Amino acid sequence: MPRTVTAGLDGSPESLAAADWAAREALLRDLPLRLVHAATQQPLVYGPLAGFTAPVPSAEQQHAAARHLLDEARARVARRHPGLRIDADEIPGQPASALLKAAEDAELLVLGSRGLSRIAGYLVGSVALSVVAWSTRPVVLVRHDGQTGEEQPPTGDPATGTGAHGDVVLGLDLHKPSDPVIEFAFDAASRRSTHLRVVHGWTLPPYQYGGDLMPELSAETAARARSELTDVLRPWQEKYPAVEVHAQATIGGAGAHLVEASRGASLVVVGRHARRAPLGTHIGPVTQALLHHAAAPVAVISHA
Repeated sequence: MPRTVTAGLDGSPESLAAADWAAREALLRDLPLRLVHAATQQPLVYGPLAGFTAPVPSAEQQHAAARHLLDEARARVARRHPGLRIDADEIPGQPASALLKAAEDAELLVLGSRGLSRIAGYLVGSVALSVVAWSTRPVVLVRHDGQTGEEQPPTGDPATGTGAHGDVVLGLDLHKPSDPVIEFAFDAASRRSTHLRVVHGWTLPPYQYGGDLMPELSAETAARARSELTDVLRPWQEKYPAVEVHAQATIGGAGAHLVEASRGASLVVVGRHARRAPLGTHIGPVTQALLHHAAAPVAVISHA
């Protein structure tokens, strides 16, 4: 069975934007698109006592609604992307576990994201965090731009050949650089014929906080970070010679710099250490900041 680009649907504008983004990604990767929806619902409990619940649709009603949602989304995507192979499946189980299962057979899983502004819908909150925290496959979170969910336009000169895509942005941890994360970013930039912008955040020694007490040490630390960036990226630039790379080592945490870089970008790529603990959905402060505030889709790549 060939891998797919898979998009999770819940009927929200954000999930439809995710389906549109996933369709374009499937075309870039020459893969089929799979649309999935997990219809299993739990009763909603009201009041301080667990004695009042809202009516829950029957299994037949849930199935009919899921089928209608999938058929409508499939037809919508097919109109926009004729020739793309599209499968649409209702998947069993609770949303988080069902999406994680669907991701196992996917090249990447694409979900809608409302960021910090809204909380309705099962692809937000604990479900999205669970999927991002536990998936072994790449997960992309896509915001809705109010119209079509299109990627941001390029910010550079069209003469550079960047086409219809803005830069790909990579958040790189020089302390533990991950080959899968770096390769995903280079591959994404290569497929889009666009530039790759690499951001690494570094901090001053504790005794320098509050004042530039040793400017020569600051300069030395910055130079060392730039040199390490060059060394880490060199083999990937050799593998992807057509990708133009702009690397920057910035003072402070990378989160705010990546959020800023996401404006006008087509994709932001960050890594997440594979979890070993049996509980929890901690994804790290940088990824958390991006999921709440990034203006571009965010790809989270699991790595050892």
